[in-house]
Amino acid sequence: MPDKLLDAITSDPMTMGWMQGSPPAPDKRLLAARADHMRFPTTRWAFSHMREFTPTARVAGAGGTPLPRAVDDDLDGVRFAPLGREGTITIGEALLEAFTDGILVLHRGRVVFERWFGVTGPETRHIAFSMTKSFVGTLAEMLIEEGRLDPAAPALDYVPELAGSGFADATVRQILDMTTAIDFSEDYADPSSGIGALSAALALTPRPAGYAGPSCLPDFLPTIRKAGQHGEAFVYRTANTDVLAWIIARIEGRRLHETLSERLWRPLGLPGDADMLLDPVGTPFAGGGLNLRLEDLARFGEAIRTGGAGVIPPAVIARIRAGGDPTKFDLAGRYPELPGWSYRSQWWISHDEHGCFSARGIHGQTLWIDPEAEMVIARFASHPVAANSANAAVSLPAWRALAQALKP
Repeated sequence: MPDKLLDAITSDPMTMGWMQGSPPAPDKRLLAARADHMRFPTTRWAFSHMREFTPTARVAGAGGTPLPRAVDDDLDGVRFAPLGREGTITIGEALLEAFTDGILVLHRGRVVFERWFGVTGPETRHIAFSMTKSFVGTLAEMLIEEGRLDPAAPALDYVPELAGSGFADATVRQILDMTTAIDFSEDYADPSSGIGALSAALALTPRPAGYAGPSCLPDFLPTIRKAGQHGEAFVYRTANTDVLAWIIARIEGRRLHETLSERLWRPLGLPGDADMLLDPVGTPFAGGGLNLRLEDLARFGEAIRTGGAGVIPPAVIARIRAGGDPTKFDLAGRYPELPGWSYRSQWWISHDEHGCFSARGIHGQTLWIDPEAEMVIARFASHPVAANSANAAVSLPAWRALAQALKP
């Protein structure tokens, strides 16, 4: 469990002194061999320095100038009521409660609010975790629009290595929308869960002594078995995205980081390079391995909000925004803070009156798009609890309060 004595201020990585000095003092060094990059509180430094802990590949950016700015510092004092709590707090207080590392709020394409904490700054490549999935889902929808990917085709048609696995007869659409029925648990606290086994194959952290499991993602994914009937319910499982990326790689004839650069980063004019975590044989971790600048994340969201910038077809954005079937969304009651939501093409869809939709990653990573308010929020964080339910009671009403404050 996280150390309850440490809050966002006392766990600030600059205050803690990690990795400062040449060399750092022995008690201030963070080591991959101890998995310091995946344990709170050292994650507060590590999430902004992941390529120092694991192998990465470069997503080449386009270069360019910063976004225009018209910063309104008064937004820090906007008050709102967190879900399920009495009284109100300010946006500034909410950022600390969520262990925010950096936040940018865009209104009509201009930065109107900007805050940085700890060791995170404008040029930091912070890990996006599962926000990576939304980039992958967007690429898949682009291939569908081009007629190069059939959403009704089984995964086996594109990746024969999946024969005998739970994915073999799952359609591309079921994988995209995570309505596959597979034997895979997304329990971040259990190293024996499906996500724990995927992490071991990825070698995200040191493998246990005597480990004899799959040595990479392409060896692991075909071992996942079927459990039920595909298409009946949404169940969030990271393995779906890594299968989806395998399909995309087969169609594109190149690895994911190269496709991200050639199909999204450079055409959209995202200035900064990014990094993708790799498994031991060089497979990019599509389920959560993207590390990027916060401004490039915000620019991606703004391109989608404004219709695709001539790169992402409007029909792709329309399919994403339409969402999935809310009646299939939360049959197990895992997301009480997201009533009426759905999941579509690796995006989270609110179906609220503003038509908001979101990319989400563990520990508080967020890309929030509010079409009605003409607002995009990009937030990096290092919350001690992985599941977003730990910060949703503060974050979700904070985004809506900012939208209200920005209304003309």
